[in-house]
Amino acid sequence: MPRKSPFVIVLTDEERSYLETAARRYTSSYFKVIRAKAVLLAAAGFENKEIGERLDLPRQIVSKWRKRFFQERLAGLEDRPRRGRPRSFSPSGHHGD
Repeated sequence: MPRKSPFVIVLTDEERSYLETAARRYTSSYFKVIRAKAVLLAAAGFENKEIGERLDLPRQIVSKWRKRFFQERLAGLEDRPRRGRPRSFSPSGHHGD
C-alpha cells in the first residue's frame, strides 16, 4: 500500500498561478521548475512516489519539498543558505604575475 503524505497541498488561486508560471519559465533555474512541478502534482493529488517517478526525483526529495511548501507556502521553495564556509574569490581574479 502506498504511503500517503500527511501534508495535503491545497493551493490558492495566486499560488497555483505563480507555480504554473514558474514551472513553464525557461529562465528559472532547473530546481525552481522542478519544485514548482512537484507542488503542482502534489496539489493534483499525486503521491510522492508517483511524483518522483514523473519528475525523476527520489521520493525523499519530493517529500521534503511537499513538507516545506505545506509549512511555509511559496517561501518554503526558495533556496536556503548552506552550512559551511561560503566560497571566496580573490577580488583581483588572478594570482600574482
